[in-house]
Amino acid sequence: MDDLTDSQPQPSATLIDLATVRSSPAPEIVSFDRHELGQILRVYGRMVAAGEWRDYAIDTLKDRAVFSIFRRASEMPLFRIEKNPKLARRQGAFSVTAASGLVMKRGHELDLVLRVFDKSLKLIEE
Repeated sequence: MDDLTDSQPQPSATLIDLATVRSSPAPEIVSFDRHELGQILRVYGRMVAAGEWRDYAIDTLKDRAVFSIFRRASEMPLFRIEKNPKLARRQGAFSVTAASGLVMKRGHELDLVLRVFDKSLKLIEE
């Protein structure tokens, strides 16, 4: 006899148990909480009123949250305020980074990190 007629029928697709797929937790993302976002938006509002900043973007990623600040929407961000929980025990979870990539301030407390904007900052154009 033929091998095809004697053998058991082979499944044409892989079976997946949906109960195990559905019960797996959704991937965690890092975001700013309400208090942190309020602190950031207070500084942002002050700088918008001064005519320094005009736009912002918020990115919530798997490993960090980023609040990017723009002079114009079509430009690269002037500053990035980042929350990276992996650095919380070492250097601090919060940082302010300039457009050049220079970390201007890093720390454990967001309000202390945001004080870098209390000084009058001037953008030096090349």
